[in-house]
Amino acid sequence: MRSASDDLTARARIRESAIRAFARDGFDAASMRTIAADAGVSPALIVHHFGDKRALREACDDHVVSVFTDDGNDLIQGPTADRIRTALHDLDRHGPYIDYLGRMLGDSSPSADRLFDEIVRGTRASLDDQRAAGVLHEMSDPEMTSLLVALIGLAPVVMRAQVARVLGQDQLSPAGMLRTTLPMLELLTHGIYADTRFLEGARQAMAADAPGTEPPVEPRTEEGTQ
Repeated sequence: MRSASDDLTARARIRESAIRAFARDGFDAASMRTIAADAGVSPALIVHHFGDKRALREACDDHVVSVFTDDGNDLIQGPTADRIRTALHDLDRHGPYIDYLGRMLGDSSPSADRLFDEIVRGTRASLDDQRAAGVLHEMSDPEMTSLLVALIGLAPVVMRAQVARVLGQDQLSPAGMLRTTLPMLELLTHGIYADTRFLEGARQAMAADAPGTEPPVEPRTEEGTQ
């Protein structure tokens, strides 16, 4: 007779196999039969534990979100705000979770939205701490700046294959992250423009287009006067 603990172990094996399959092949291409074979169970047992493929995906989504955001989930050892970074330093172990995360963020689902919101909130908190410590300049729009910084950090995760093709190496590998470090710090520290002409031009254009703002009126002279 199968025990309750056997059921729990089988459920976890199925979930981990599904995470690997969805991360590798995508949700549409991954088959229940492949997931079952990898987990060492029958397709019928997947239906018993999860129902259909969509419900299995929702369970995987919830689990991956908890791995990166829940202090109670100890699969990745590290503070909640640093769990993605911690996982990147051990891709052999956590690579499927990173790849699943990339695919999940490319879709629209409640779990993906919850994780993205948490990442943006964590980025905002980190920037606020650095600004309070005097490390950052004042920001005209902290909310938008936090969003942009979060997107920069997530781009290599969501577009891992494309970035690797351009660079000729996996940016998430130790060598790839080492190559990224100086250019990223140069960009964030010094920017890429040598002067402020584009910034000032944008400020002036936006000020002119602001509601209730009248364009400057050139002084008029009477006809025939110097």
